[in-house]
Amino acid sequence: MKPRLFTHLSLLAALSIILSRLFGIMIPIAGVGAVRLSFGDLPLMLAGIIFGPAAGFIVGAVSDLIGYLVNTGGGPYFPLLTLSSALTGLLPALLVSREKTFQSFWRLALAVAVTGLVCSVGLNTLFLHLLYGKSFWVLLPPRLISRLILIPLQTVLLFQLGKQYHALLERQSLRLRPKKS
Repeated sequence: MKPRLFTHLSLLAALSIILSRLFGIMIPIAGVGAVRLSFGDLPLMLAGIIFGPAAGFIVGAVSDLIGYLVNTGGGPYFPLLTLSSALTGLLPALLVSREKTFQSFWRLALAVAVTGLVCSVGLNTLFLHLLYGKSFWVLLPPRLISRLILIPLQTVLLFQLGKQYHALLERQSLRLRPKKS
């Protein structure tokens, strides 16, 4: 892995940890921290879209593992939640092409919606049910409502941040190219 790519992916993983663990709001349901309102998914999706599916998958997995080690007070470690976090970085990259992602708001909105519904609402709700033994149907409605609120916000933020980040990367690569004589 090139040092520059490693630096960008590490930055996105750290940003995800900070947004999820430090600035996220946990809402307990039936005594279980079932709904987390945060923007920690944005760096994962951004990593996948800009740097490719493998990068998004790795950033998602690493940010969940390190985030757990930093903040163990959220409950026991559960590997399937790490898988879900990794899929949050992977799915948007598979659903949209890198070149057109930040040109089409609706294509990006679809990717954010599918990723949020599959990973956060579907898989994470199932995994919390398996981990804590709480009813899937008790956990599902508030998780669905919170995701329906977060999807438009995440889409707008990801669209704007992604355009800026993509432009920054293009400027950096232009500066590093040797001048033609």
